[in-house]
Amino acid sequence: MHKNLSSILTNCHVKSITGSVEKQVDFLSFDSRKAGKGIVFFAIKGTITDGHDYIQEAIEAGSEIIVCEHIPENKTAHCTYICVENTSFSLAMAAANFFKHPSKQLMLIGVTGTNGKTTIATLLHQLFINEGFASGLISTICNKIGNQTITTSHTTPDPITLNSLLAQMVEKGCTYAFMEVSSHALVQMRTFGLHFRGGIFTNLTHDHLDYHGSFSAYRDAKKLFFDLLPKEAFALINADDKNGRFMVQNTKASVYSYGIENDADFRAKVLENHFQGLLLNIEGQEIFAQLIGKFNASNLLAIYGSAVLLMIDQSEALKGMSLLTSAEGRFEFVQSTNHIVGIVDYAHTPDALLNVLRTINDIRTHNEKLITVAGAGGDRDKSKRPEMARIAVELSDMLILTSDNPRTEDPDCILDDMRKGIPSQHYKKHLVISDRREAIRTAIDLARPGDIILIAGKGHEKYQEIKGIRHPFDDKHELFGQLLTPKKV
Repeated sequence: MHKNLSSILTNCHVKSITGSVEKQVDFLSFDSRKAGKGIVFFAIKGTITDGHDYIQEAIEAGSEIIVCEHIPENKTAHCTYICVENTSFSLAMAAANFFKHPSKQLMLIGVTGTNGKTTIATLLHQLFINEGFASGLISTICNKIGNQTITTSHTTPDPITLNSLLAQMVEKGCTYAFMEVSSHALVQMRTFGLHFRGGIFTNLTHDHLDYHGSFSAYRDAKKLFFDLLPKEAFALINADDKNGRFMVQNTKASVYSYGIENDADFRAKVLENHFQGLLLNIEGQEIFAQLIGKFNASNLLAIYGSAVLLMIDQSEALKGMSLLTSAEGRFEFVQSTNHIVGIVDYAHTPDALLNVLRTINDIRTHNEKLITVAGAGGDRDKSKRPEMARIAVELSDMLILTSDNPRTEDPDCILDDMRKGIPSQHYKKHLVISDRREAIRTAIDLARPGDIILIAGKGHEKYQEIKGIRHPFDDKHELFGQLLTPKKV
């Protein structure tokens, strides 16, 4: 796939060029290890490393075109140096140019917020596939082109991967694409150069403050997505979240809202909520959905509003929604032969944990015990750790604190941070078991017929990251496998 360098640089905010632009481009890279002949190297300033320090490495690997924010003093004669205002921005624009702007050939819908992104994006994809529309998905769990699954490592991929995926969707005949848009991606300009036809805001709570520094900076990062929506797009916001209106203060898009508590363009009422699903009244029509909990009622309403705005018939949308099944690791549950209920959920923020525990407490009879196993990730926002422990111990009959993904941190230090949030009156109803597998086994041993076990934090993840190494680990396998295996007498 040969491209002319000049066409790749369109809208890249070039300040100066040293060397010839009459060169062919085979691909783009921001990783010097993937540099080579015909590959343009973008020197990106990251949070840990600066790509400018690897320019010579890229040249030695064969790259002859370097995009940077400042040209090195010692230049290589045969190389072309392109100085730009911001290499992250230029990479995003160049990637869109290189792949011929695939987002413009799709109805691309972005979902942003703290909680609910994966569920909404995944179920929109599921709904549109079931309705007969070839559709793509870019999410935390996986990427999909139609029904073909592609593994993923980031909620929102880098601009090259992102545009490549979208181009593959176009090539395979997709007309719609649904993607999660993370706050990291927005700050790092990964989605710049994409043409969105719609944006959905779910909610905003405590998360990623280790990266953004403050709640207002995190909020502003999410708002940036709506600031950049074109006038022909729609912006669908959660009327039950106080940050909803803030998100669309400066948007050019047409604004719509959905809500359960507050007045909105799309309204719903929860009629029944139990482990079998939700009975909802949406726009005057009753629908039974296979998802569980009030927070999922809100997610379903966002899906309904988006489908209607994308011109799906209302009755068809409601009918299709009744067939939707939950995204992997999002309130998935089983019931053992002796009626112990096991639930696995990705809840890894205070608000998400609160939503899940409230849902369980709304459904349960309270004649049974609720045993929660939870932890917190390492190398992430430490301030949410005690808050998560407080919520979990107050809303459970027993809390077992354990490791999540400690990453490079000492697991015991993370658990010490969490324990600081446990009120003295609840101290006797918690245990600390650092080994996650042992913690889950202990929860199962403590459970009696009719009890409920919640394993929170990892959901769909199939690994546990310890000291930079990912070890195979699956909460569902550990919990469901044991609950569904008859015990030897």
